[in-house]
Amino acid sequence: MVEDVGTDEVADRRTSEDWLSCARDLLPIALRKAKEVGRFPGRWKTIVSKLEEIPLRLSDLSSHPCFSRNVLCKEQMQVVCQTLGEAIRLAELCSTEKFEGKLQMQSDLNSLTGKLVLNLCDFELLIKTGVLGDATVLNSIPEFEASVHGNVRELLARLQIGHLEAKHKALNHLVEIFREDEKKVLAAMNRSNISVLVQLLAATSPRVREKTVTLICSLAESQSYDDWLVSEGVLPPLIRLLESGSAVGKEKAAISLQSLSMLAETSRAIVGHGGVRPLVEICRKGDSVSQAAAASTLKNLSAVPDVRQTLAEEGVVKVMINILNDGILLGSKEYAAECLQNLTVSNETLRRMVVSENGVQSLLAYLDGPQPQEPAVAAIRNLVTSVPVGALISLGILPRVAHVLKSGSASAQQVAASAICQICISSEVKKLVGEAGCIPLLVRLLESKSSRCCEIAAQAISSLMTVSHNLREVKRDEKSVPSLVQLLDPSPHNTAKKYAVACLGHLSSSKKCKKSMISYGAVGYLKKLAEVDVPGAKKLLERLERGKLRSLLARK
Repeated sequence: MVEDVGTDEVADRRTSEDWLSCARDLLPIALRKAKEVGRFPGRWKTIVSKLEEIPLRLSDLSSHPCFSRNVLCKEQMQVVCQTLGEAIRLAELCSTEKFEGKLQMQSDLNSLTGKLVLNLCDFELLIKTGVLGDATVLNSIPEFEASVHGNVRELLARLQIGHLEAKHKALNHLVEIFREDEKKVLAAMNRSNISVLVQLLAATSPRVREKTVTLICSLAESQSYDDWLVSEGVLPPLIRLLESGSAVGKEKAAISLQSLSMLAETSRAIVGHGGVRPLVEICRKGDSVSQAAAASTLKNLSAVPDVRQTLAEEGVVKVMINILNDGILLGSKEYAAECLQNLTVSNETLRRMVVSENGVQSLLAYLDGPQPQEPAVAAIRNLVTSVPVGALISLGILPRVAHVLKSGSASAQQVAASAICQICISSEVKKLVGEAGCIPLLVRLLESKSSRCCEIAAQAISSLMTVSHNLREVKRDEKSVPSLVQLLDPSPHNTAKKYAVACLGHLSSSKKCKKSMISYGAVGYLKKLAEVDVPGAKKLLERLERGKLRSLLARK
């Protein structure tokens, strides 16, 4: 009978040929004893059939030129000897009927069958992967482990061959190599390796699962093998790790899903596999990194319109508002704001849900912090139609919008201008917007490099100018007329021209402004716009030309 001597010093000194000789000695004994067993005939018949396949596999492997030089061959021979020894032991127990119980023996025989199947598969993999051709001239396992920068292909082959402890050690080395030289691992990776990694996520050993998800997380972040990871079934085990993994396992699973969920189809699959609830739970109770990754994943999911209702039903709205209020990392709060922006973009039911959970207050408070402001402003803009404007003003929306217009990023400023367009529904509100100091800030946006930003700023200004107080403020601003005249450019990409005409139309009641318009070349622009029937262009042109004529007559 052969015992497990994998870590024994004497066993380690044995060569591949020694273990091959041992296997060939044990094999006929195992076959003979297996055929003699009278109990559990069906199971032993299967075992015998597997044992009978081993001689050919031994011959194939031992005839390989690198058999004696590759440590994987030695390990394989050692494992086969252990399996044959177990077969002999169980055959003797069954023949003498000295086993403890029928169910236990049936379980042991099933385990033996599984080991034999695995051994046969490992033989095939050693030949098919071509890893033996990359002959590693190492005579022992410790010697191989001392070389952390060992052959990556050999390490990847070890994930498919042998016992869990060997796989765990290979994973350790791969994770370390990936940290130091990502390209080295990525270049050696193939679909078969991805499939094995996905299978190892369900390993019985927590350490193996943890190292596996760490490596998968690195692969997902590299975005080199997203399609293979998803097609090989990585999503369900990652979601299970979110539910019941270790702290490290949950963190790496969340980060993996964060990277993979950037594609809409994968986002739908995550929802379909029940991933929303554990992600929400991580947002509620996870540590800072896990919470940020889970919030980012939910943000990615919320970008897909047809899953938004499912997200809401799983409590995403409330948990995102809680993160806005109490999130550990600023990044988590930004993801929460983006998620709420996505959820409220077109669904009135979800808008009302955000409002009922005091989401507006949380979004406004978020604007007072140092984090990016665009997602919160966009979410508030989406909610304007679901909240009375008076309530928004009483909550302090105007000074916050003015602050964003003054110091926010270009994209945030554009969204803030858009929010002003939404709330300007009455003369009273327009006056309050002007008093909040928004008009000079909107005038500055007329010089933006973004045509869309210029359009929104001009639209907001034209709406505000219907109030006399705001009109006077625009007239006083030295930049207003030249900026608006520049927006009369008739080129197709200039989408702000119709609003610029409206603004200048309001200003044309002032002689000073008309004179300034003429001096900056408004007449030439307006002639071209009148030809293509831009609203108000012809009327404004007539006013300016009358002014030019009077000025000419006065000079004469």
